[in-house]
Amino acid sequence: MFVRPFVAALAAAILLIATDNTRVLAHGDVTPQPIDTAGLEPLGDEWRKENPYRDNAKAIEIGESGYTQNCARCHGLEVISGGLAPDLRHLDKGPVGDEWFMERIRHGAKKTDGTTIMPAFEGTFSQEAMWAIRAYVESKFSEQ
Repeated sequence: MFVRPFVAALAAAILLIATDNTRVLAHGDVTPQPIDTAGLEPLGDEWRKENPYRDNAKAIEIGESGYTQNCARCHGLEVISGGLAPDLRHLDKGPVGDEWFMERIRHGAKKTDGTTIMPAFEGTFSQEAMWAIRAYVESKFSEQ
């Protein structure tokens, strides 16, 4: 007896939301947030092939902030994916993982139909910020 009115009310609410012009953002503001890399050694214009900040406590701290504000909405808090995007704790360690990580964060990824599944961050984040995020992600590998 109670189920039908509840289902009807739920359907009406969904229809109202679907036809309303307002947007519902599941993950909050998706505009990339700036990453302050003050305190890290500047890396210059040439892109590094390996993470120069590996095991650097300051870089890990900066990377955690950058990751939490920009990556966690898809890749999960504490680098634990809920299934929306790859779980970054399973990336290869060292140079092989560095290469894949930088390729993906710099250039993004698209499906074969051209749909963006990960935005490109080159030009948005500095090399220092990207490597700091990588240092943070690597710091979570040992916590699996």
